Amino acid sequence: MAQKPSIPKGTRDFSPEEMAKRNYIFDTIKSVYRTYGFREIETPAMENLSTLTGKYGAEGDKLLFRILNSGDSLKGFNREELLTIDPAEFAARACDRGLRYDLTVPFARYVVQHRNEITFPFRRFQIQPVWRADRPQKGRYREFFQCDADVIGSDSLLHEVELTRIIDTVFHRLNISVTIHLNNRKLLTAIGETLGIENIIDLTVAIDKLDKIGWEGVRSELLSKGISEAACEQLHPILNFEGSNEEKLQKMSGLFAQSEVGQKGIEELSYIFEMLQLTPLYNKVVLDLSLARGLDYYTGTIFEVKANDVEIGSITGGGRYDNLTGVFGLDGVSGVGISFGADRIFDVLNQLDLYPKEATSGTRLMFVNFGDKEVRYILPLLTLMRKEGIAVELYPEEAKLKKQMSYANALQIPYVAFVGEEEVQNKTITLKNMESGEQSALSLDALIAKVR
Repeated sequence: MAQKPSIPKGTRDFSPEEMAKRNYIFDTIKSVYRTYGFREIETPAMENLSTLTGKYGAEGDKLLFRILNSGDSLKGFNREELLTIDPAEFAARACDRGLRYDLTVPFARYVVQHRNEITFPFRRFQIQPVWRADRPQKGRYREFFQCDADVIGSDSLLHEVELTRIIDTVFHRLNISVTIHLNNRKLLTAIGETLGIENIIDLTVAIDKLDKIGWEGVRSELLSKGISEAACEQLHPILNFEGSNEEKLQKMSGLFAQSEVGQKGIEELSYIFEMLQLTPLYNKVVLDLSLARGLDYYTGTIFEVKANDVEIGSITGGGRYDNLTGVFGLDGVSGVGISFGADRIFDVLNQLDLYPKEATSGTRLMFVNFGDKEVRYILPLLTLMRKEGIAVELYPEEAKLKKQMSYANALQIPYVAFVGEEEVQNKTITLKNMESGEQSALSLDALIAKVR
């Protein structure tokens, strides 16, 4: 008996209907990106491990999918070594490449590699899959698409303002109510300084888990890293500052009066909020001091977006990185970017049933097949209608009418056309509206106008 086929955990198949929905998301995001002057690039699915490792923190490195070297990947290992070798050492010797973890690090590599071919500031967008060896769960996949937009080669905070507006516009067009959370890594650095926490990464990695494990979980992790009980007690109320964005900034200004980096972070956020107030937004933007973003490379403003009506975690994130290209030999090039989580957005739209009908429509019109004579009459009509941009098909066989109509119903085709001897003689087409049942004899031009 043949083994039942399956796919790896954390991956998904998508039907034609689901792909129509996904393309609706991708097309919406792309259209907004293009209106802001972003241009599309692509990078390979796999990168050299030297490109990927050390960019995402220790936890990120653990989640990289490593690819065994081509050919005899075990060459250079003896039998005894294979039985006793540490897995990490084996991976280091047997794997030179890995599947990309995100699109930002490959983008930084791309910028450095092609720096003589691009004009700065460089505005790119990229929509491709990424892979993470994470534990699959609701809303978390091992293979998923990211929809990135980045500007590199400019320190201007206007990019943060525009990226916030891009987020706001995309979710407005998708009809998803969201809250856009902003913070600044400089404020988190200032918190660490004020509380005497030397390793800022320990602080940000722990805070980033607040939504998942709660304060007690974060507190336990901080204590395990050697951070004092007193520092934890001081940290908790800071993360829970309430009030308007302006009130939170005022509180932070007083708390970090002696911190140069803290004042810089407050200055940057104040400017962004001021610029955003010049024209109305569709969604709420809030200063969230508990927002950390776990990736090591962020240095300034950080973004995170959550749906208001579905519990699913972050559906968009991003931030400012001042020297990501430096690890590839190009120092002093600042960038900022965002990434839409297409797979989570897909789940949100499904749960809320927010897809417009036209987004998932396929064939608009199907011609019934009555035989070879009628087919010869219909085929030129199909060409003319397709030139008009109408999705139309002819049932391929002279089957029973019931079977052909069942096919149209199953695919939810809204119109069916009949061309028999009478229609051929009169140069007309009988059109049936499958929802109302209404039938009428029409000319080709009238038919096109009707089904368009």
